[in-house]
Amino acid sequence: MVYTRNNLDRAASPYLQQHRDNPVHWQEWKPEVLKHARRLDRPLLVSVGYSTCHWCHVMAREAFSDQDVAEYLNRHFISIKVDREERPDIDQYLMKFLVARTGQGGWPLNVFLTPDLKPVTALTYAATRSRYGLPAFLDILQKVKRYYGQNKNAIRSFDPSSREPVSVAEERILEILVQNFDGEHGGFGFRQKFPPHCTLLFMLHYYVENPDSRLETMITRTLDAMRLGGLHDHLQGGFFRYCVDREWRIPHFEKMLYDQALLLWIYSRAFAVFQNPGYRAAAEGILGCLEDTFSSAGLYVSGHDADTDHREGQTYLWDYRELKQNLTGGELKILQDCYLISAGGNFEGKNHLRKRRMETPPELKKVEGKLLRIRKAKKQSFRDDKIVTSWNCLAGIALIHAGRYLHNRDPLLRAQSLYSRLKNVNRSGNELIHSSLKKRKNDAAFLEDHAALLLLITFLQEETRSHGEDLAEWSEKIREFQIDGKWLESRNPDFIPVEADAFDHPTPSSVSLAELALTRAAALSGKEYLDDTEFKTPLHHDFLNIAVMIRKGLFHLITSPDKIDWKDLPFNSLQKPGSPFSDCHKGTCRLDPPPTPKA
Repeated sequence: MVYTRNNLDRAASPYLQQHRDNPVHWQEWKPEVLKHARRLDRPLLVSVGYSTCHWCHVMAREAFSDQDVAEYLNRHFISIKVDREERPDIDQYLMKFLVARTGQGGWPLNVFLTPDLKPVTALTYAATRSRYGLPAFLDILQKVKRYYGQNKNAIRSFDPSSREPVSVAEERILEILVQNFDGEHGGFGFRQKFPPHCTLLFMLHYYVENPDSRLETMITRTLDAMRLGGLHDHLQGGFFRYCVDREWRIPHFEKMLYDQALLLWIYSRAFAVFQNPGYRAAAEGILGCLEDTFSSAGLYVSGHDADTDHREGQTYLWDYRELKQNLTGGELKILQDCYLISAGGNFEGKNHLRKRRMETPPELKKVEGKLLRIRKAKKQSFRDDKIVTSWNCLAGIALIHAGRYLHNRDPLLRAQSLYSRLKNVNRSGNELIHSSLKKRKNDAAFLEDHAALLLLITFLQEETRSHGEDLAEWSEKIREFQIDGKWLESRNPDFIPVEADAFDHPTPSSVSLAELALTRAAALSGKEYLDDTEFKTPLHHDFLNIAVMIRKGLFHLITSPDKIDWKDLPFNSLQKPGSPFSDCHKGTCRLDPPPTPKA
């Protein structure tokens, strides 16, 4: 391989391809590249990001396109680009180092390492020139080179070991949630707002067992803030990744598959609990968004970029004059009655649509449809067509919940088809792989994917009662990632073993996916649950807490000869085939089945 050139033109990853024209001599993460660095005794710059990351694009245009920066990197470093969606193990290890060093994380994630992979220092975005009191990227490079030259034999390894989730008394759960809840705007925390997927799912399950007006308020206020505010794409139905402000006004405009999947799961469940038609509409909108913008040959792609033509949100924003030109006076009035719109706009002189109120007139649909047609005719943001196994599994689970609680069989059929397709596309021999792009497969293996697939199988088993063999097979396969009682994220030979994380944000952690999947699999197979039945710290381990609820007997374990419609069962239920009927809950079992619904 020739290392005196940028080799990303040979990469399959869309993110790596976005950097192929940089003057930096970027390499992919490969054993031979690491050997080359050791041979030259050069430190590594490992830069991690993903294709829909706004600040990754900014740094690519600025520092990584700067000739002085590139010449210095090419002379003194070996520069490696990593797609975090292809290599979550590398990303996780380096992110833990960044957080340990600076107290916060983010992308682009730029870490300097010794040739034998000992981290030296880390940072996120850095500008080409010094500003706001922050050093220029070239100054940072010079300091790292000098430090490495003087201290390379004293640099120590970084221990990325995850701390065990801390147990918490059940009576403290509500107290911790209330302390962190933004009572004015919904959501948790008081700065930028991410949708609290795992916390909402846990709260929905916990609320059913422990009805409390404070829980209901936290759930509904957050759900309403997300669906009415700037996080929601009101025209096309999906949701953006997060909002940059406390009030849920302006999003970071990228769209990720995992957000659509988890929010479909949440709004479908919330509709079942609260019967709020707005929650049903939000779930149905996500279903439409998945098919309209994420669907690809029976599976779902990874995400959509925040930028269009290097301008954030350009596809989604409306100039006030543009609205006046394209809408009649009556249509514009309907739009202004329902949305917060002004001549000056709310984002760089343009308008990002946010609802004024919950109730909207039926004629608004026609106006929204007209705007969506206009928007679709514009240039669209880049779409990353990579098929990520774990995210597709989450989408399959969400489709099952939509089918159950929206009383629509189509999503259930889609979930079954997705499972069959995924096993064909994202397997290499007998191994489950992490991702694929067209015919190119990333054959790295991760706990995240195995756990998500097993969890999907447990839900499919409840629906079809025909996946018993798959349940047994993948329950065994997942154990390959457990060593001495600890979960490993991966054991890929080109990187150090990485212990799996248990922190549930923004997606369920690999540990939580594995624990919930195995707990559900055990329940559906008539086996003993796992031992740990203590609740963990809310807001950190909420997906794991759903598994704890099952182990504590706070779900109804329904055994019945025939499948029972979910509307006739308690909200927290699992179903497995068997005879006679029984409903076991909180340590007691009743034997009288629910009444057969009248035709």
